[in-house]
Amino acid sequence: MSQQHTVWVLGNGQLGAMLSHAGQPLAIDVRPVDIMTPSDDVLPIEASHVITAEREQWPESSTSLQLSTHQHFINGPVFGRLADRFTQKSLLDELAVATAPWQLVDDTVTPEQLYHQYGDRVLLKRRTGGYDGKGQHWLKQVESSLIPADWRNEAIAEQAINFDEEVSLVGVRTQDGRCLFYPLTLNLHQDGILMASIAPLTRLDHLQAEAEQMLSTIMNGLEYVGVMAMECFRVGEHLLVNELAPRVHNSGHWTQAGCHISQFELHLRALCNLPVHQPQVNFQCVMVNLIGIDKDDRWLSLPNAELFWYNKEVRPGRKVGHLNLSVHNTDALKQTINQLKQWMPAQYQAPLDWILAEFCSH
Repeated sequence: MSQQHTVWVLGNGQLGAMLSHAGQPLAIDVRPVDIMTPSDDVLPIEASHVITAEREQWPESSTSLQLSTHQHFINGPVFGRLADRFTQKSLLDELAVATAPWQLVDDTVTPEQLYHQYGDRVLLKRRTGGYDGKGQHWLKQVESSLIPADWRNEAIAEQAINFDEEVSLVGVRTQDGRCLFYPLTLNLHQDGILMASIAPLTRLDHLQAEAEQMLSTIMNGLEYVGVMAMECFRVGEHLLVNELAPRVHNSGHWTQAGCHISQFELHLRALCNLPVHQPQVNFQCVMVNLIGIDKDDRWLSLPNAELFWYNKEVRPGRKVGHLNLSVHNTDALKQTINQLKQWMPAQYQAPLDWILAEFCSH
């Protein structure tokens, strides 16, 4: 029997828009809500409706309270717990999931103690609000760095990890506790912002079981429902969790082109208790984030490209869209990347070369 499903989303950015887009073929009414603009409007939320979020934090207002206090706000307690790096890291320790050694920067800790504990480079991260490279501060012994006064009790200190590369795993947990996963994704960050992703990659297959065990432990420990992303460092032949995102995630955008069920549809299926099964990978994909650059209709001339444009004001460092490039043919991908190198600005040359190197050297 068919049932009407309505899903409200705390936030109306690009993730909310893509959730809405994914809901349309399934006749799921997805309603992203602007929670950044204060409003006293009473939302027509019914008892049977489901609530999710596209972000971990939001300002308190009558609108956000209507959504976040609803009986079907799925994963409600999880968002705040993972939005705070102190409670997120504490959770990883409780669950014995590997992560970088860390501690709270309290009133008593000194840089010298941190250097003694973690080495001559220590990364401070604000407990909340930091993303895309923001909210981070390096302590370096050679520079006699100081802990910023207003960071005490508001930050954690992490050991600097000399990692080989960055990967992420996007998985889903159903209401009856099954966990399913996409293949590991290889990621490249520049100035703390994700620039490109490649998935799947055969050379990462041997890490898949370890990654799935880690994310299963986390999602089961939280009794989580829906899609979650786990960003990791690969150090040798093992993984360390860097960060968790209790939502659909930038590094899963490739699934829109490469899989028969995208991360957005998978999230909605789990939230609405619709059938969920192992996503099939149709072909390998490369995702290129579009950061602070104007829309270029020449991208549409690339035969293996799909453009997702967020229709946001273009500002430096802002994610304004992404390109999904299908890899049916390595030579065709190389032609596409070389064409993009001609069209895209200087900050894209290194990420595009990184993509080429992956397909030329493996």
